[in-house]
Amino acid sequence: MKSSRHLLTAALALTATGFTVVAVAQGLPKLAQKKTYKVGFAQTESNNPWRIAQTKSMQDEAKKLGYQLVYTDAGGSAAKQVSDVDSMIAQRVDAIFLAPREEKPLAAAVKKARAAGIPVILLDRNVDQKLAKAGTDYVTFIGSDFILEGQRVGQWLAKNMKGEARIVQLLGTTGSSPANDRRAGFEQAIKGKANMKILASQTGDFARDKGRQVMETLLQAHPDVNVVYAHNDEMAIGAIAALEAAGKKPGKDVMVLSIDGGREAVQLVVDGKINYVVECNPKFGPKAFETLKNYAAGKKIAAKIINPDREYNAQNAKQLVGSAY
Repeated sequence: MKSSRHLLTAALALTATGFTVVAVAQGLPKLAQKKTYKVGFAQTESNNPWRIAQTKSMQDEAKKLGYQLVYTDAGGSAAKQVSDVDSMIAQRVDAIFLAPREEKPLAAAVKKARAAGIPVILLDRNVDQKLAKAGTDYVTFIGSDFILEGQRVGQWLAKNMKGEARIVQLLGTTGSSPANDRRAGFEQAIKGKANMKILASQTGDFARDKGRQVMETLLQAHPDVNVVYAHNDEMAIGAIAALEAAGKKPGKDVMVLSIDGGREAVQLVVDGKINYVVECNPKFGPKAFETLKNYAAGKKIAAKIINPDREYNAQNAKQLVGSAY
């Protein structure tokens, strides 16, 4: 019996005449070293400054290198993003950069690309690790440590909160790795602390207006809230609008804590309306394409490549606001 590394996987490839069976070896596909590549970038959405900055960084780096970038925007739909990956497979791109909308459906898309002989590099968000793994189904994950981000917020709150913390948590997109991990990290950091209580946790889908609407509703149910932990800046800014509309002073009556570190949010730290922000840097282009070239050169690629992230607080925000994205 042949070993598993010699087994072949049958992948369906769409052609002009119908479906043909293409046999490819199991494991990560090889990538030839070339002067230029045709590379796919399947973005999850473009409805906020973070995603726009990430896309620009990828486009700028591709242009600088002279690569052809096949760009798609899933518009916040996991189903659309799966279809986008299918389209890239049909176009026979050399490799795919993927920012997964949700963990489970995009794990299947990653495995389909691998079966078609196209290596995938994940950006910012991960896929379900029970369904797809680095080094086998995709090359690597490049991004921040989302659990650590949540932990840093929780640790800062524990250190700086005086009295009882009555917390509302605005969750990111349901099923996404940053939402799952930022919640887990934060809740781990405050676990067992008698003076900290989460009153409610509800998704604001990483969107400003949704964050505002959810915060308005939660304020009615929990008027005694004195801490808002938002999984990203957009929801934090939406929450600030809701707090001000309710006659509360964000940053004073209610602490506001966030993750991302966009310039608008960092300016709000300077203004005293946001108390603390952990950065999640969106400028992926240089690291993403460097990793692609290293992979093609046969270099060993780590399963995770973690971006270094800063923090913004009342002490440093004024100095750093100009360098925020």
